[in-house]
Amino acid sequence: MKLDVISKSESARYMGIKGEPDEVIAGILDKYEEIVRNQLKPAYVYRETSLVMCDDGIRINGINTLFTGNDIKKHLKGCERVIIFAATVSATADKLIRQVSVTDTAAALAVDCLCSAAIEQVCDKAEQEIFTEIPAPYRTWRFSPGYGDLPISLQKDLLLFLNAQRRIGLTVTESCMMIPSKSVTAIIGISDFPQGHQKKGCDICNMRASCGFRYNGGCGR
Repeated sequence: MKLDVISKSESARYMGIKGEPDEVIAGILDKYEEIVRNQLKPAYVYRETSLVMCDDGIRINGINTLFTGNDIKKHLKGCERVIIFAATVSATADKLIRQVSVTDTAAALAVDCLCSAAIEQVCDKAEQEIFTEIPAPYRTWRFSPGYGDLPISLQKDLLLFLNAQRRIGLTVTESCMMIPSKSVTAIIGISDFPQGHQKKGCDICNMRASCGFRYNGGCGR
């Protein structure tokens, strides 16, 4: 997958900037956007599988762990199939952030936020490509472990299901942090019928009470 130009306005929003960035920040983002775009190595993997709704959670075929929480049950209500996918922009992102931070902390923040905008672009592109191959009359938005009351510990189960370490070099620590850090796992439900209104983004996020992004248009999820 090849990245398009990384949105500098999106990157500035990740930096906590409301509205257009000032000349200094815009200059830093301009300086590093092409560097970041050319060095990152985006990749993703996915699998389609079936699911069964249970009283105490959701059973996803091929994953032994029960998916618990009311939010994921609401999210997948009416779905009989799911796409499990993982995406990353590679360990190059973490390396580049570390390198820049040695001499310029402001530039390191800009690079970090450019990489965050890049992984969202990768997820959007991946979803477009997946659903040119997989028939999905109706589908949900991306729902990741850690959203709402879905345990973040399920990261491990999703990566194992996808064989993500071998296929795209994506692993998870004991504390459920992904390596490389600029990576995403997600669940997308597929249904034959229209889905009702679903809470999305800030409405479902556990950080909604304290997150600065919420008051600046959301974090992009």
